[in-house]
Amino acid sequence: MKPRLDVFKAAPQMIQAMLDLEAKVKASGLEKSLYELVKTRASQINGCAYCIHMHTKDAIADGESVERLLLLDAWRESPLYTDRERAALEWTESLTLVAETHAPDSAYEALASQFTPDEQVKLTVLIGAINVWNRLSIGFRNIHPVAVKAQHAAA
Repeated sequence: MKPRLDVFKAAPQMIQAMLDLEAKVKASGLEKSLYELVKTRASQINGCAYCIHMHTKDAIADGESVERLLLLDAWRESPLYTDRERAALEWTESLTLVAETHAPDSAYEALASQFTPDEQVKLTVLIGAINVWNRLSIGFRNIHPVAVKAQHAAA
């Protein structure tokens, strides 16, 4: 895979607007662990290696367990997540796949049971922002840092 475009150089004002939004979301009061779980889960759904790499590293640096990150794709089957995290993850999946799900009432009811209206908006903006970052990274082929090349790459 070869990068297509450096978005920071191509449209610095647009990327600065995204960074400003990101700073607002990060300072919104949502739990840091929830913030990284949501970003990682949306990135998994979208297949964004760049963002999965970034947000799992950030989550681990902030104290998240590797086990919870490894099981994130199967959060429904694992007892490792709180009811609040489950509601956020369900909402994340619903909005990331909105063309398929249309944000069902059941997902909203779970969200509303765990988050205040203010938090619901903050979480929704967080989900929207990571989906934009995923589309920028996937669309322009951002490549995550690689410390060790895969042995299979030469084959």
